[in-house]
Amino acid sequence: MSGFCAVVMGGPMPQTVLKKNEEEDDDIYPYPNKIVRNKTAEEMEEEHDQKFWKNNAAKAVRERLERKMNHNRAKNVILFLGDGMSIPTVAAARVYLGGEEEQLTFEKFPYSGLSKTYCVDHQTADSACSATAYLGGVKANLGTIGVSAAVNKKNCTAMNEVENQVQSIARLFQLKGKRTGLVTTTRVTHASPAGVYAHTADRHWESDTSIIKAGLDPAECHDIAKQLVYGETGRNLNVVMGGGRKNFLPSTVYDEEGHPGLRSDNLNLIDEWQKQKEALGAKYTYVWNRDQLLNVTNDIDYLLGLFETGHLKYNLDRNTDTEPSLEEMTEKAIQILQDNGDGYFLFVEGGRIDTAHHDTYAHKALDETAEFSKAIQKAVDITNEEDTLIVVTSDHAHTMSYAGYAQRGSDVFGYAGRASDSNPYTILNYANGPGYKTMADGERYVPSAEEMKGYRPNKKNIMKCRVSKKVILEEKTVMQKTQTNAEESLKRNVRKSEKNRNNYKREDKDMDV
Repeated sequence: MSGFCAVVMGGPMPQTVLKKNEEEDDDIYPYPNKIVRNKTAEEMEEEHDQKFWKNNAAKAVRERLERKMNHNRAKNVILFLGDGMSIPTVAAARVYLGGEEEQLTFEKFPYSGLSKTYCVDHQTADSACSATAYLGGVKANLGTIGVSAAVNKKNCTAMNEVENQVQSIARLFQLKGKRTGLVTTTRVTHASPAGVYAHTADRHWESDTSIIKAGLDPAECHDIAKQLVYGETGRNLNVVMGGGRKNFLPSTVYDEEGHPGLRSDNLNLIDEWQKQKEALGAKYTYVWNRDQLLNVTNDIDYLLGLFETGHLKYNLDRNTDTEPSLEEMTEKAIQILQDNGDGYFLFVEGGRIDTAHHDTYAHKALDETAEFSKAIQKAVDITNEEDTLIVVTSDHAHTMSYAGYAQRGSDVFGYAGRASDSNPYTILNYANGPGYKTMADGERYVPSAEEMKGYRPNKKNIMKCRVSKKVILEEKTVMQKTQTNAEESLKRNVRKSEKNRNNYKREDKDMDV
């Protein structure tokens, strides 16, 4: 895979370079930015000859014709979920990696398709109802996890009724004696990973304190962290890695990095998890930093890794000495799960793509997408295509668009052209979200070069550095506290669709996974 291009974008070019407000696209000149690409000038020159494109097309057809079908039944299944990884996110990430022609790991897979995402009660899906759909095969109501649409939000009684609970693919693997695990860059109790093991009427019930604040009884509505430790599916997970220590610790207890817990029931669920595994006579370990993780042996039965009090840090912000990357967690999870050779299911989430988009941090969203791609490449490298099915998908989109007429090879964090008001507009835009600004004279606000490099004006209109790494704050159409999800038919890539077209089948004749 191509390396990263860390080049600071140049400022807007003089207006005289451009024509504006043209009716025909072919009359609009490419908007010039600082060029960031991996291709050399000589390689770009080759594209001027039509033979280049015809040869590429012939090669692609030849590769597909020569591809052999694999009719093996998959013993192992790895589901990668890029949370909020919309098609524009993937397209922009290619440029971030070095050019429009680049490919993320999963784009090299032989098969792909589109999935329609919506909740039973909402047009646009959230990570909760969508998790129930792709992990359990059942569409549900917004904000609920692991339950059917018979459960309305915050309905404890309905969520506890067995007939309303949706079993995930992880549970089906467990029933066949297979190993299971989850890896995420968010809290392990967050909506997407919770879909692996939890049944709840509210995605926000990550600890008992959240249920109490909702005016309900945590003895009736079991919180998500508690379900991870005591639930039928949660307690049988062999590997759990991500963030969210605070949801497992009492408010009177401080974690290894000095952060207090959130629980009101005085339960230390990390200790409870260890006692539970001890009682089983199993080989287990709990880790909270990168060094401990890298020293875990592959022959253990259970691993719990909680590396932050909340979500894991963004890759651009994390301390690489103390906090593992998604790639490192994925590698260790696979090594442990495949150790006994009986087959496994692993869920891996690039969850901070989503959180970056919600805050309209385009640079971080694209960098998290690149990290997600690296984790997938690691899985490809250490698994066998003959017995391991790898599926990569997303759960919903975001309002970030990737548009305009920027010059080929432009830094994707640059300008796309000039609008009819003669002011430049950015290549990446959010339809809503934080940071929307209006000018006193009524003119459209245009992000400055400083803001494009990671600066945001404070209330006194003084340029103030908000983060230590480059964060792009794109233009927004509508002011919103957090940028919303968006509806989109999302791409699903499969490494071995035809080769393992039956995926993993239960022996029961009436149900296929």
